[in-house]
Amino acid sequence: MEPATPRQRQYEALRAFFLDQVGSAEAARRFGYTPGAFRVMCHAFRRGELSEFFIATHSRAREQPRKSRAHEQIIALRKRNYSVYEISQALKEQGMALSATAVREVLANEGFAPLPRRLDEERPFRAVPTPRQWPTFVTLSCRRMSSPLGSEDCFYSFPIWCVSMSTRWRSAPSFPVPA
Repeated sequence: MEPATPRQRQYEALRAFFLDQVGSAEAARRFGYTPGAFRVMCHAFRRGELSEFFIATHSRAREQPRKSRAHEQIIALRKRNYSVYEISQALKEQGMALSATAVREVLANEGFAPLPRRLDEERPFRAVPTPRQWPTFVTLSCRRMSSPLGSEDCFYSFPIWCVSMSTRWRSAPSFPVPA
């Protein structure tokens, strides 16, 4: 009398109407359908348009071995106040690469709320590049075209890799720039 699933509710309503000879309006009321919706369902049942009632469904979640392997580590890092991105980076460094989205899903399944936005000083320490690792810059000069006010020099700084990628600039380039 109290079906647990929608499929069971359909089955019980149709069984009451077709087998127990309960009236259409009474079967609809008893199982929470409007009379019109119940008539449409009966019509579809007679024509064989309703799906099977007793099909075994596989509602089992797919196995995700990488998430399962990293699960404990993800929880431990979040308890140390790591963000999703920091957890993803830490896992990558440990050889268990997992995307930030996957980390977020694991944390959501465990009931962790997203961290509020943090200031730089509140974030865990992360190594920053040393001056030796910074790119080398080259200063390029250009001479503006002559104008009523005279000509002016201008200078631009680019990382060395930007300049080296250009085939036109073999030596210290100097090119005119319109005013």
